[in-house]
Amino acid sequence: MPSFKLWVDADALPKIYRDIIFRASDRYQLEVIFVANQPLGITPSIRIRSQQVMSGADQADRQIVEQMQADDIVMTQDIPLAAQVIEKGGVALHPRGEVFTTANIKARLHLRDYMETLRGAGVQTGGPPPLGERDKREFSSALDQTIAKQIRKTKV
Repeated sequence: MPSFKLWVDADALPKIYRDIIFRASDRYQLEVIFVANQPLGITPSIRIRSQQVMSGADQADRQIVEQMQADDIVMTQDIPLAAQVIEKGGVALHPRGEVFTTANIKARLHLRDYMETLRGAGVQTGGPPPLGERDKREFSSALDQTIAKQIRKTKV
């Protein structure tokens, strides 16, 4: 069993990713914690559990940052949370398969802030395209690669 955990910012997690995460947990014997401000209906097991936090902005994010350890993996779409995870020594993974790093997080934060400014000014910026089979494959592959990399890193 790896020494690190997978934390899932589950408030906005598309359900199609749950099975991918469950399979990865089985394959790698990895502990997974889903954190959300609503009940998720996830049946707990030896390695999988969920934590419900108080409702409110960023409550799940705070819980994850407080409890995670260096080398843990955090799955999130939330760019500020990803920045905090990286700052704390963890790995942040976007559901579309992008791994956030110290090299790309600042640009992602600036882009997020710029888009938020545009939306605040009434500009319709649209949203991400709907998730498809390719997105699921890319996420599954990125999750496997990230877990394997963390296993190699933490064995040393």
